[in-house]
Amino acid sequence: MEEPPLRGEEEEEQEEEEGDEAGPEGALSKSPFQLTAEDVYDISYVMGRELMALGSDPRVTQLQFKIVRVLEMLEALVNESNLTLEELRMERDSLKKELELLQREGPAAPGLVSLGPDQMVVDLTDPNRPRFTLQELRDVLQERNKLKSQLLLVQEELQCYKSGLIPPQEGPGGRREKDRAASADKEEKTIIRKL
Repeated sequence: MEEPPLRGEEEEEQEEEEGDEAGPEGALSKSPFQLTAEDVYDISYVMGRELMALGSDPRVTQLQFKIVRVLEMLEALVNESNLTLEELRMERDSLKKELELLQREGPAAPGLVSLGPDQMVVDLTDPNRPRFTLQELRDVLQERNKLKSQLLLVQEELQCYKSGLIPPQEGPGGRREKDRAASADKEEKTIIRKL
């Protein structure tokens, strides 16, 4: 996504000059975010002229004091806004310089760790952080499934003993011991063949 072009200082100065050309009334047509202290003074001049034209009625005089107070508040807000704007411009320029410096240094600056696409940073103080790797969770799940299948086999064997399908003379675990011995022999033969 392309960033909008930044306004240059020349354009801003040009706009200020255009505002000056319109005279004091031009300040009233500006956006509130573009006002300067000089614009507030121009607005004050225009309003003072209008109030003078109304005459010296006591109500006009009272209104004039209220308008002066509002204009003073507006001036303070405009000055604060301009200071903030100047600070932001300075910070923007500083960040631009820092970005250019980082781009010249290259992607991997010394002392910084570059994480790959399959890596993440974990906050060790976070109580909800992951405590196991994905592989460890898979291993635990496989072991659980293996134990569950063994449990099902033992339960099946127990049912066979209860129903009398397996004679009791083989003894407990007799069938399993024979199966284990046969599988151990097969494993030994496989290992010997690999060697």
